[in-house]
Amino acid sequence: AVAATLADSALDLMVSLAGLTAIAYAAKPADDDHNFGHTSAEDLAALGQSLFILVSAGVIAVAAVLRLLDDTVTMPEREGLGIAVLVFSIFVTSGLVVWQRHVVRSTGNKVVQADSLHYIGDLIPNVGAILALWASAALGIHQVDSVVALAAAAFLAFGAWRIGKAAWDALMDRQADPEMIEGIAAIARDFEGVQGFHDLKTRVAGSKVFVNLHIELDGAQTLDSAHAIGAALRRAIVAAYPQADVLIHKDPVGVQPHPDDPRP
Repeated sequence: AVAATLADSALDLMVSLAGLTAIAYAAKPADDDHNFGHTSAEDLAALGQSLFILVSAGVIAVAAVLRLLDDTVTMPEREGLGIAVLVFSIFVTSGLVVWQRHVVRSTGNKVVQADSLHYIGDLIPNVGAILALWASAALGIHQVDSVVALAAAAFLAFGAWRIGKAAWDALMDRQADPEMIEGIAAIARDFEGVQGFHDLKTRVAGSKVFVNLHIELDGAQTLDSAHAIGAALRRAIVAAYPQADVLIHKDPVGVQPHPDDPRP
């Protein structure tokens, strides 16, 4: 069980360093080759994290099964020292998770969110490892060690699936959360000067959400007035959702699609 947490922590360090590199790259501004920025690097890093975690889960599970089947394996000793190390690890990891959750709430960064989910998953195996060492020392139930390692592998695999699915969805341009879409719709619906809206589309890339929206305005007003309404609406949406990159198209109320327009 302690070996499982050691392997997991070593991979955590590698994955977190890779995540740091991805965040630094994703922070680069848009350029001629990447007009929408580099935030998809966060999704690629999160997908890579899930693969690393799956590999570590598989290694831990195989080792635990082999240990259960091998009667000659040396059983744990000096359980008190192992418990002390794990208690310290739980304390440090808990502090890290609290800080990561704060950063996720502030930035919506997908790499930090994936890292946080993984570290949250670490806490449960660590507690299980303490129970395994206690059972070995106090009750002589040595095989609990391997059972806890298997449980740790299962937690890792489940966390990897969640991280990988979220990253894959973003790379496939999945829309934003329904709550965010409804929130944007509510802002547009009640905004002064906007008489209707349609074609609200979103896609997620890293910690950014790209929003396209058509609003319907009084066609008799000046272009300056129409622009002011659109710009004010954009500011309102960004104020509510700082991670949003908003593009607003303005249509006169009642306009009909041109018959030569191939799009619906």
